[in-house]
Amino acid sequence: MQSKLSEPYAPRSHSIPQRRSIQASLWSKRQTFKHIVNALSEQTHRRSKVGRPSSLSDEAQVLVTLEYWREYRTYFHISTDWGVSEATICRTVHRVEDVLIKSGKFSLPGKKRLFKGFGRPEVVVMDVTEMPIERPKRKQKQFYSGKQKQHTLKCQVILDLISGEIICTFFGKGRRHDFALFKASGIHFHPETISLQDSGYQGIARYHANSFIPRKKPKDGKLSALEKDYNRELSRERVGIEHINRRLKIFKILQQRYRNRRRRFGLRCNLIAALYNFELMNPVAEVA
Repeated sequence: MQSKLSEPYAPRSHSIPQRRSIQASLWSKRQTFKHIVNALSEQTHRRSKVGRPSSLSDEAQVLVTLEYWREYRTYFHISTDWGVSEATICRTVHRVEDVLIKSGKFSLPGKKRLFKGFGRPEVVVMDVTEMPIERPKRKQKQFYSGKQKQHTLKCQVILDLISGEIICTFFGKGRRHDFALFKASGIHFHPETISLQDSGYQGIARYHANSFIPRKKPKDGKLSALEKDYNRELSRERVGIEHINRRLKIFKILQQRYRNRRRRFGLRCNLIAALYNFELMNPVAEVA
């Protein structure tokens, strides 16, 4: 009897599985998926005669990348599903990320939007969220977060409160304080822009007078009823950015412990934030 090991390996089809719902499983609408595929196809046609063609179609490459961001499984497990090598999955993810960044179609407005007179936001909310990482081999103390009690990377997010659009981000090591991260980012708000922050930004009034932070309880004292109402109203206005952080962390790559090299962390955060902005600015009803 012929051994099963001698039978030729037949990889699965590289077409998109029909059972997979893009919006449900990968948090991406069909319109967003098509837009990403178009950006990748333009680059593919531009370099069609250069190098070896990919074994995956453009749609499959985009789906692999979204699957990697959303589920954050290892390259081995994803390559097993698609019937290709781990190196192919790694190259595919990196290529799609680089193409999307260079295309300019999935990019954040940037910090210049905060100071320009035309199109600048009237009210912004600023917050910092942390993502756990593997213990670094060197300079571990710089990444250790006393608040999270683990090694982390910090991501500063600035949100337009009225439109809900993410304007810009900035990244730092887990040990750096939120206010120190703000000063290192070089962010400048327009004098008429209202900025809302949490209590981690004590002293921001020296950099932006039109900013609001919670009132702290004095030593051996209590907050007045008016101050408590102020803090409650400020928290009610700021809660929107917490919802944005949750939306971003639907992608497991930003929620689970980050296993990759840190040099592509900011790129992936910006791409996922740009995907959120794209779906926010292009609300189209899904057709079954």
